[in-house]
Amino acid sequence: MSSTLGVPRPDQADYMLRAASAGREYKQQLLDLLGVRPGQTVLDVGCGPGTDLPALAEQVGGSGVVIGVDRDPAMLARARERVNGLLRVELREGDVHALPIESGTVDRAKIDRVLMHVAEPAEVLAELHRVTRQGARIGLAEPDWDTLSVDAEDLETSRAFTRYTSAEVVRHATIGRSLGRLAEQAGFGVESVLATTPVFRNFRDADHTLGLGRNMQRAIEEGRIDRDRGSRWFADLSQGPFYASFTLVSVICSR
Repeated sequence: MSSTLGVPRPDQADYMLRAASAGREYKQQLLDLLGVRPGQTVLDVGCGPGTDLPALAEQVGGSGVVIGVDRDPAMLARARERVNGLLRVELREGDVHALPIESGTVDRAKIDRVLMHVAEPAEVLAELHRVTRQGARIGLAEPDWDTLSVDAEDLETSRAFTRYTSAEVVRHATIGRSLGRLAEQAGFGVESVLATTPVFRNFRDADHTLGLGRNMQRAIEEGRIDRDRGSRWFADLSQGPFYASFTLVSVICSR
C-alpha cells in the first residue's frame, strides 16, 4: 500500500495526552479511589508526559511527595514542563521492572495503561509490592482489547480488526481482565474491580487513539485482512455516524 490509511503514528506523548482526555472519567475515578492524603509519598509508575502529576501533587500538599518514573527521556522532558514550579514532584528515569525507589517507602501508587506494554507484568507488580509499605493502596488500570467494538456494515471486518489488534498490535492485549488475579498473585489484597467503557463518536479521535487506519494498513500488508475489503471498511467508517468502544478495567488493591 503506497500511503497510510488514516493518521500516521502519532508522537507518543501527544498520543498519551489524547488518550488521557478520552478516558477522563475512569482516570478521575481511579484517583478518587486511591484516596491520596496530605503528607503521603505517591508513585506514578510509567508517568509518561506527567498527565496526573499536578493533581497528585495538589493532594499530597506541602508535606508529601509525588514520584514519577518513566524510562523515556522524552516523556520525562514533557513531564518536567508540566510540573515546572511544583517543588514536591520528583521525576526519575528508570525501568518499571526495576523501580528506582527504596523498598517500603510508598503510601499510594498507580499504574495506568502501562502493563499492557511491558515485557513481564508480574515482575512489575512484584516491584510495586517491594516499594510500597504495609497499608499502602494501589490503583491499576488497563484495557481489554478483545472487547474493542467498531460499528460497521461490514461487521466481519470489524471483528477481524479487533482480532488483529489483540493478537499483533498490543503485547498484553487482554491484561485488563487479568488485573485482579495478577494483583493477588503479587501479594496484594484486591478491594474492588471496576469496568468502564470509553465511547468514541468522533471518527478522527478514534482513528488517532485506536489506530484504525494505521493498524488496518498493517493487517493488510501482513495478509491478515483483504486489501480492498479493509480499505473499503476504513473509508466507510469515515463517512457516516461513528461508534467504537472498549472495556477498561480498574483495580484498587492494598498492600
